[in-house]
Amino acid sequence: MRVRQRAFLRAASSVAVSLLAAGILAPREARAQCVDDELKQELVGGRHYRGVEERLFTKAFRHEFSAMGGLYAADLYSSSWVVGGAYTFHFSEDLGLEASVEFTRFRSAVTDAYERRYPQIQVIDRPDKPGRLYFGHLVWSFAYGKLRWMGDGISRFDFNLAIGAGATDDSTSLGVTGSAGLGTKFYFGKWFAVRFDARDHVLQEVLVGDEHLVNDLVVTLGISVFIPFGG
Repeated sequence: MRVRQRAFLRAASSVAVSLLAAGILAPREARAQCVDDELKQELVGGRHYRGVEERLFTKAFRHEFSAMGGLYAADLYSSSWVVGGAYTFHFSEDLGLEASVEFTRFRSAVTDAYERRYPQIQVIDRPDKPGRLYFGHLVWSFAYGKLRWMGDGISRFDFNLAIGAGATDDSTSLGVTGSAGLGTKFYFGKWFAVRFDARDHVLQEVLVGDEHLVNDLVVTLGISVFIPFGG
């Protein structure tokens, strides 16, 4: 009989201890859950404050008009300025067709030095003439990202690959030219962008009666306007 009483007392003690522990731990678990919820809300609020959005700038089915200027680093001729414009139709967010025309001047310091060294010989085909560049490119935007400016606004940028062909007109001859290069664009608001392009032109050029296969580098900085403006 005494053994049964002792077993009963032990069981009752175990139940009491379990109930006491549950009463102590339950509020702690509730408080921990509340802290987790508050932390989650703060993190979500922080992300919202940083301005993370699905898409800040859309290009698909929009018309892009660009004005550009920069440097024409010719292989045979001396480096010169280049200015021009371009029109691009974006038929998706990644692909676009671009048509451009640019103006420069072809001249060579080599012929000047040659005439100074040999004054009795005058170069008949003196390379000092205006030039025009007519090109068409397929532009593929292969990577893009978002940039936060000084802790305030967020704008989008992308990197693109351009490949195409055209013609280099030096006012006396018209040469078929292949072209490829890389570029980047920074987008502001819904209709404005700043662009930077570096393209390599491969063509056959003639200097002092000799033909040469050359690589001319065209580096430009420009601005673009997208229509329709609302994006």
